[in-house]
Amino acid sequence: MFVLGIDPGLTRCGFGLVEGSLEGTEKFRVLRAGTLETSPELSVELRLAQILIDLRSLYADCTPDAVVVERVFYQRNAKTAIPVAQASGVAIALAGESGLPVRQFTAQQVKLAVTGYGAASKSQVQDMVARLCGLEHIPATADAADAIGLAMTYFMTERTELRFRERATT
Repeated sequence: MFVLGIDPGLTRCGFGLVEGSLEGTEKFRVLRAGTLETSPELSVELRLAQILIDLRSLYADCTPDAVVVERVFYQRNAKTAIPVAQASGVAIALAGESGLPVRQFTAQQVKLAVTGYGAASKSQVQDMVARLCGLEHIPATADAADAIGLAMTYFMTERTELRFRERATT
């Protein structure tokens, strides 16, 4: 199964395509990861249009079975949350247009799933993503690492929920 994680942002949008299984052990393989970028010099509508074009191409190239988008959560600065929410909406709408199931997790849920600690630092997440996926190097950007972590969280959460559903029917 292939899951595409998206760490949305107006300037930098991280992505990570991870292969995994809902059965058996927690083995993950990163097939593709990186960061889509837009110029802060462009208007918001042109930046969102660029994200739309880039994500549409990414979805077509990667052909994921599911998409995971980081849930927008803010405590202090609504000004930065709004552009992230706009980019998130583009990613979710494209998944819907493609008929792909979408899940959303907060950064804290990803940190908890990947590191076992919901308040882990960015560098701890990057390190555990590299370890759990057997990568030789830590992902180049925190955005790409977060996107890979989102995809990994999808597998971990789905496996747990599947076990509960199976137990509930027996």
